[in-house]
Amino acid sequence: MTRRPPARRRKRGGSARRRRSGHPNGLWLLGGLAAVVAFSLVMALLSWLAAHPWVLILILVTAVGVGWLWLRRRQEAARWEQVRSRGLRYAVEHLDGLHYDDFEFAVRDLMHRDGCADAQKVGGRGDNGADVKATDPYGRRWVIQCKHRKAGWSGSAVGTPDLQVLNGTGRQVHGGDVLVMLTNGRFSGPALAFAKSQHLHLVDRHLLAQWAAGSRPLWELLRAVPPPRKPSALS
Repeated sequence: MTRRPPARRRKRGGSARRRRSGHPNGLWLLGGLAAVVAFSLVMALLSWLAAHPWVLILILVTAVGVGWLWLRRRQEAARWEQVRSRGLRYAVEHLDGLHYDDFEFAVRDLMHRDGCADAQKVGGRGDNGADVKATDPYGRRWVIQCKHRKAGWSGSAVGTPDLQVLNGTGRQVHGGDVLVMLTNGRFSGPALAFAKSQHLHLVDRHLLAQWAAGSRPLWELLRAVPPPRKPSALS
């Protein structure tokens, strides 16, 4: 019997290499197409912006605004950190020399020093009788109206009409629990009587000096402050 020679095995290496060698070319082609598409999109976007320059201006203004807000928040955070680390103190004579707007900021800072993390200055045109608002650690909402007197105690006394504005808006409009009229000066006799009858709290020059130069929070210096709204670590 004649033996047949063994069948030769087909060599697959060549075809496999040919198949593998085709992939890099395909990838280069896809990469090139993607680059062309991206370049075309960029050029189309630049052309559209050139035809609508106001969009670019709006983007720049928005970017500047966002950057300014971010910087402002960084500065404000650094400022509060200094307040917490150093312990804020004001001499009442220093408060006398402030502009009334800065006087309101100083009151806000003192409330923040005492633990009112959300203390904010809201005074200005149309403030509806509130210059500073804050929530103390006990959950009570404070509404403070500030009256700055350049002459201090010798200046004109804060009268009943100012207290009537605070009394009319402090609870109904601002939702306040503690309504405070604060001045670096003094109050008239009728104002003292009106505040007592309406459960308003008054901070005159002497009490302001004690609060601003000391370390006790305002609610420890005032009488008949409403009870806490919620339990607190300080209670």
